[in-house]
Amino acid sequence: MNVISAGPYRYGNPASALIVLPLKLLHMWLSLPTFMFLVALAAMLFRPPDLKTFPIDRVVFFALIILICVRLCIHREPLRTYPATWPLLALLLIGLWGTMTQPYGPQAWSLFAAKWMVPFVLFHIAGVVFHDDSSLRKLEIFLLMVLVYLSAISIFSLLGAKSVIFPQFITDEGIGIHADRARGPFLQAVANGVCLNLLGLVALDSFRRRKLPCLVAVSLFFAVPLALLATKTRAVWISAALSVLLVACFGSTPKLRRIALAWCVMATVGLGTLFLYQAGADSITERALDRSPVDFRNEMYRAGWQMFIEKPAFGWGNEWLIQPEVEKRISTFHPEYYVFHNTFLEIAVQRGLLGLGLYSWMMICLFRLSRSPAAVSESDSAFSNLHFRRLWPLLLGVYLLNASAVVMNYQFVNAVLFTIAGILAAQGWADRRAMHLQHSAATQ
Repeated sequence: MNVISAGPYRYGNPASALIVLPLKLLHMWLSLPTFMFLVALAAMLFRPPDLKTFPIDRVVFFALIILICVRLCIHREPLRTYPATWPLLALLLIGLWGTMTQPYGPQAWSLFAAKWMVPFVLFHIAGVVFHDDSSLRKLEIFLLMVLVYLSAISIFSLLGAKSVIFPQFITDEGIGIHADRARGPFLQAVANGVCLNLLGLVALDSFRRRKLPCLVAVSLFFAVPLALLATKTRAVWISAALSVLLVACFGSTPKLRRIALAWCVMATVGLGTLFLYQAGADSITERALDRSPVDFRNEMYRAGWQMFIEKPAFGWGNEWLIQPEVEKRISTFHPEYYVFHNTFLEIAVQRGLLGLGLYSWMMICLFRLSRSPAAVSESDSAFSNLHFRRLWPLLLGVYLLNASAVVMNYQFVNAVLFTIAGILAAQGWADRRAMHLQHSAATQ
């Protein structure tokens, strides 16, 4: 019998194959939301804004948005909102308005996406994607792999082993800043340090749950403090030291406290060994005592405070209006682009008390994610267990402490933080819903 006459849905029919194959590919794509989410995070990790290459991070990001929208439509599920949704949405709209009302520039749109668009989207879809133990474990493994990678290339940078650093654009002094420090694929040492600190805390919870192989755990105890030291960034050093000390004093379990104390010992021994053998100690000492960045920041803080006092309610608006005004007030330094080096000051200058109020409201909502109703089931899954919730304020504290020294426009750092926040928000919503159903069943 002729293959074509065998029926309209046989693969031998070229016309039906043109329909069936795309449908199969579409079905396969829709069944991989976790994979697509992790690919989007990886694309954000390896494409900093200063790298002039194809914007694969934007392509994957919008593909992820389309995938989630299609899945929600198929399953007829609404996209959940949380208390943090409203201040985050307001900041997103204000940022969008500021970007649209200035002359077009790729950098302005890139900063808008990194600061507001990516956090808003990932915060709301993280709970949809990472909703079970398997998907949460995949995210945990991905973040631990990133921690191992960032630690390794940071140590290679400290030791001057540039030939083994991958990708090679990390060592290109003509791209980004902080070429003399461990800046990682972010091309910015502070972003690298903040990410190492946050992921180090995630690794602590993984080790507490015995999800971290012993050999990897021992390696990280040595590597992470040394990698943080290699960033040569004082804000990173301070936040890392405070976070470890707080875990050592107030950790939720004796195991966590012992791990933090062991980390303190490892850091002390490593630092002592570094200075004993003079392996880059001179550059680290010079960095610790360097006054020029402090003087520049003081100038920027003074100018920013003056501008805030002049327009305290709604601020000055977009960067196109702010940059020439800052240039008039700075006499000692003349960079190509003026940065306030303080997230809160930048928001105050741009959006005044309105912006500061919205940002504070959002952060309060994020801090409250550590408070969960009595667990319906004693789960010890990644990110959603009660012990990790007690670590969550510390992760936010690390983020905010560094935000007082830089502007947090680091796409991957924001993506990781708001992904975890979205998971905690969705888990809290599920716990409250389950408790409500249990209460309703008990009263009937």
